[in-house]
Amino acid sequence: MSQTAFFSKNSEVTPDNLGAAIQQAIEIEISTIPIYLYTYYSINRSPDQDSISGFLVQQLLKHGKSLTEASAIALELSAEIMVYANKAGALIMSVAIEEMLHMALSSNLKQALAGLPQLVGKSPSVWPACLPGHEPVFWINRAKFSLDQLMTFLKIESPDPLPDPKLLKAPIPYKTIGEFYGMIINCIETNDLQYNTHSPQLIPGKGYYAQNNIDTIYYDKHHKPVYTNAADSGDLVCVFDSASAIQAITFIVDQGEGSKGAPGLNKDGTVDCGAVVPPDYDDPEKKELSHFEKFAQIYCTYKTLSDKFNQLGIGDIDISTYFVMDVPTNPSTAQYPNHIKPVSNLLNAVYTYIFVMVENCYLKSGSTQYEIFMFGIHKSMIFILNSLCGDIMKLKYKGSDNVEYFAAPTFEDYPFGLVSSPKSQLTDLFTLAVTAYPTIQYLQQRILDLPDVPLQIEGKF
Repeated sequence: MSQTAFFSKNSEVTPDNLGAAIQQAIEIEISTIPIYLYTYYSINRSPDQDSISGFLVQQLLKHGKSLTEASAIALELSAEIMVYANKAGALIMSVAIEEMLHMALSSNLKQALAGLPQLVGKSPSVWPACLPGHEPVFWINRAKFSLDQLMTFLKIESPDPLPDPKLLKAPIPYKTIGEFYGMIINCIETNDLQYNTHSPQLIPGKGYYAQNNIDTIYYDKHHKPVYTNAADSGDLVCVFDSASAIQAITFIVDQGEGSKGAPGLNKDGTVDCGAVVPPDYDDPEKKELSHFEKFAQIYCTYKTLSDKFNQLGIGDIDISTYFVMDVPTNPSTAQYPNHIKPVSNLLNAVYTYIFVMVENCYLKSGSTQYEIFMFGIHKSMIFILNSLCGDIMKLKYKGSDNVEYFAAPTFEDYPFGLVSSPKSQLTDLFTLAVTAYPTIQYLQQRILDLPDVPLQIEGKF
């Protein structure tokens, strides 16, 4: 975990510590990315409907239903599971992409007010981890999709401070991300700050963080595509004065927590599913839900679907067994057996290289920045990383508890050495990984085509 000095609830953001506060904001955003991605990849977004419906028919027949009635029920519920699994995955990935956008918005803010943002090596290194700045610690895990994990997501994005910890199962005093950004806004509004308008920032209007891709779209029960992100909910912002700085922060807070006054968690820490309607949007045209609202809808639909299954009278059913892969909680590459370690190392190196390239964009402008982002970061994130995550999850191993798991991406910072370039180390790691797992040979040219960017050392390249 980063060694950034965290602010307590009684702290004040001032011009003297503004740079550290913005860096903390960057690290808050980075901390959420591994858990959202990890949970996303635990979901099978296209479960086998025949298997689900066949099981339900057999169970319903055993409990006295006619074949006609059992078939109708099984067909309807299996279709609902199919839509739900696809929708849950799309919504979680849409949030993960916007967290990358939030990291970039905070980085633009730091570039304008306090120097180069630091991204490499800022992912949590110890799990369970905590969101920087929450006192006492608010524990988060890289865990598979479940109601408990969704509750963690809701706590992260909560628009209100969490209720009295004595009322919760786990005592977690909590300060909202929005309140922390509010401290930064107050410092910006009440001080005459100098803005760096010469150094490069990630610029809007270039599609760097495209609103939608194939992983953020799902299909409803009528097989119509639903786009989970909207173009008017916020883009990159070039920060050059107080107004643009506040606009950047407002995008971050509104996308995460939603509109002011929107319902959050109940006083006892539960979710009021009745408050999910009408939904809370983060864009003027009301096409995109806030992060909190996205997770609330997934959470409430999970409970509704579970109730439908459990009312069938065929026993208690955990619907996640139909579409969630059995992956370990908080795995590390070091714990994996030798046939998986090389693939995990390569995956982590690709993940870390994304941050290396984003850092490099803050020293490059114009066409060079565009090429790094579009031909490097997009290719790494959307194709190489996504493909490796799918590939590694085809591998199985037995954990220390003697339970068989699917391997999962660990999203650890890879420790690139200083003698050779990160890209050359990536190609070496690929050679080791493909020797252990020849299936990934198809990625060779994609990795060779990545831009060759240097590693930042003590604020310089």
